[in-house]
Amino acid sequence: MKLPIKLPSNSPSFKWVFQTAGRTLAFGFGSGLSPIAPGTAGTLWAWGAFYLGQSIFSSEDWLWVIALSFVLGCSVCGQVSEELGKKDFGGIVWDEIVAFWLVLVIIMPTAIWLQAIAFILFRFFDAIKPGPIGMIDRYFKASEDAQSASTYSLKANLWQGFGIMIDDLAAAFFTLLVIALGQSLLK
Repeated sequence: MKLPIKLPSNSPSFKWVFQTAGRTLAFGFGSGLSPIAPGTAGTLWAWGAFYLGQSIFSSEDWLWVIALSFVLGCSVCGQVSEELGKKDFGGIVWDEIVAFWLVLVIIMPTAIWLQAIAFILFRFFDAIKPGPIGMIDRYFKASEDAQSASTYSLKANLWQGFGIMIDDLAAAFFTLLVIALGQSLLK
């Protein structure tokens, strides 16, 4: 079954992104439209949303939000990637948002300077993809190459979305690991 795809001309427009709820989420409510460093813009959006959401959600609530957002992200990021015809398009930032929420929920409450360090570390690990993070990213990109791009299947869509989401969770893990090591050395 082939889906009708309405590809944007050069890069996605504001109008195109906000035509569907899935695109809106995948593009981080428009933060992924940033012409410069969309992943950083998405991570900043995540930080602001988390900061505002602290007055509404407990840590346990945030863990539920993150878990549901991850599952939803596997679907919407895969679908939007399929629509764009590009693997892990830079403007798809829902993966950064969910992963950085995880970092924040684990380190909070903490001083703003440690949040800023977490932000910098997360962006480093997500952008550079050293070691295991890069291996995860390459594995899923190679796996997607092996699947046929000419036909749509829900399984392939979810797998592609999972691949988009998982390397950011790895970046979150390494961010938390470095913070924990740093804190243990400073004690």
